[in-house]
Amino acid sequence: MTTLQTIIIAIVEGLTEFLPVSSTGHMILAQSMIGVKSTDFVKAFDVIIQFGAILSVVVLYWNRFFRLDKSAPKPGASSIQKMLHPINFYVRLLIAFMPAAVIGLLCKSYIDMLLESVVVVATMLIVGGIFMLFVDKWFDVSPSQAKKINNHNALIIGFFQCISMIPGVSRSMATIVGGMTQKLTRKDAAEFSFFLAVPTMFAATVFKLFQLFMKEGTAMIEEHIGILLLGNLVAFVVGLLAIKFFIAFITKYGFKAFGWYRIIVGGLILGLLAAGVGIEII
Repeated sequence: MTTLQTIIIAIVEGLTEFLPVSSTGHMILAQSMIGVKSTDFVKAFDVIIQFGAILSVVVLYWNRFFRLDKSAPKPGASSIQKMLHPINFYVRLLIAFMPAAVIGLLCKSYIDMLLESVVVVATMLIVGGIFMLFVDKWFDVSPSQAKKINNHNALIIGFFQCISMIPGVSRSMATIVGGMTQKLTRKDAAEFSFFLAVPTMFAATVFKLFQLFMKEGTAMIEEHIGILLLGNLVAFVVGLLAIKFFIAFITKYGFKAFGWYRIIVGGLILGLLAAGVGIEII
């Protein structure tokens, strides 16, 4: 990979990781358009630079991530509830993370098989796009009806995240919709999706690094350390901008624009395949 290719792929990752548009679909297009071949290192790179993207969440929401809950426990709370209350934020993240961790390990071979199909990615982009055209109407919540995150709806959002194991669905879309079904506002659902990305993507990055280490040792990482650092830096900066834009946009306009965008991108991928253009999966 050249420096320019590294920057382009990292920009695509930073822009699309937190938007409900499927980073996988966009990485496929970007990789095909700039001529990056799908090698073991490129596949690892695409996962490892997610670390830069999740750092943007931690930095942007620093006070939320590292400030324990200072509010008082609910009246009548048990001694255990009072003890756990200060770390509720982390408990709920762990609860939401566990379904994907367990199902991901159990179904790894099936997920890998789906990842080999560009058609699956494009189809799910379109299907998800059609769904997003109506999601605001189906799950719109007024401020007076809105709920906050608790252990129960955190678990449900965690199961929604498992749907994103189907390539092209988008982890962001699945978790945001999951939050909205639990009567979270669009803003609250999106922010919890960002928070949940941190343990999820961190685990994926560590797992990919471990696989790379077991297969190649430290040689490949040492050889490409400059590219990895640059990719993470670019993904971090672009991720910061993408999150700020996304929160402002969906609060005001909702998800319909992203639905149409997904349909266009999915249709473009299918059109390229029909025209005989070779597109490699990342």
